[in-house]
Amino acid sequence: MTTNEISTVLEPRQMNEFVETEYVKDIISRSLNYIKAGFPVHFRGPSGTGKTTLAKHLANKIGRSVVIIHGDDEYKTSDLVGNKGGYKYKRLDDRFIHSVHKYEENMDTKWIDNRLTIAIKNGFTLIYDEFTRSPPEANNILLPILQDGMMSTSVAQQEDYYVKVHPEFCAVFTSNPEEYAGVHGTQDALLDRMVTLDLNHFDYETELHITQKKSNLSLADAEKIVNIVRGVREVRKTEYHPTIRASIMIAKSLSTSDSVPDKNNRMFRMICQDILTSETSRVWIKTNQDKIKDIVEKLIEKYC
Repeated sequence: MTTNEISTVLEPRQMNEFVETEYVKDIISRSLNYIKAGFPVHFRGPSGTGKTTLAKHLANKIGRSVVIIHGDDEYKTSDLVGNKGGYKYKRLDDRFIHSVHKYEENMDTKWIDNRLTIAIKNGFTLIYDEFTRSPPEANNILLPILQDGMMSTSVAQQEDYYVKVHPEFCAVFTSNPEEYAGVHGTQDALLDRMVTLDLNHFDYETELHITQKKSNLSLADAEKIVNIVRGVREVRKTEYHPTIRASIMIAKSLSTSDSVPDKNNRMFRMICQDILTSETSRVWIKTNQDKIKDIVEKLIEKYC
């Protein structure tokens, strides 16, 4: 592989602090089955539902080298496939005659593969994270890859018009729902070529063990935090519903400050209020802030 390819490719590895409950095992087992059958897997769900983490864990289970692309609104097809490059510019200054400057330009272009091409040529696992943040026009290149096992490079003007997809190439996609800011609608034809698994918040057991493992708090202390966060989510009176991230943030903040989740601990109460207010609203409205703080206070009294 070239230097560019080596710097792009990641080797599969078990993630530190990853929690594999029955809920997670079920999702990964189904996903592996679809991958083995030759279908890309698409994890779709709200922010904070573990899509990217599950995609990386799935890639680790597949066992092939991994290439990751993060969706970007500025992407063109060439940003995925590759393009020609190689322009060089050099300035030379004469040490003895200061007014003499020499300029040298060299336009020796060569084709440089980008991440999608590297993955399909070598049979790597592609993780295309938040792929709907890229324009549909850029993602059109995926249609012949997933349907026919062939990639056309005419847009990027590579010498080889077609590139055959390696038989061990596979793809895992993630995306937020279309109502999220910055998300493009995607082609039905593209969605039709992948198996979409719609994810929601983790089940109780998974949230509990993730919170405990990420913070090193006791399981009993982690349980209090998870109950409060899930309680805010379940009342459904907030602009946004808090995710597992809120539980992790509260637990880590407590661990850092050597505090405990106790209703008489002022630091704990303030951490819960700060983080859950931040997680459940995007616009400052005093009545909204007061409502959230009131909900949090009642839940702290109930669970602590």
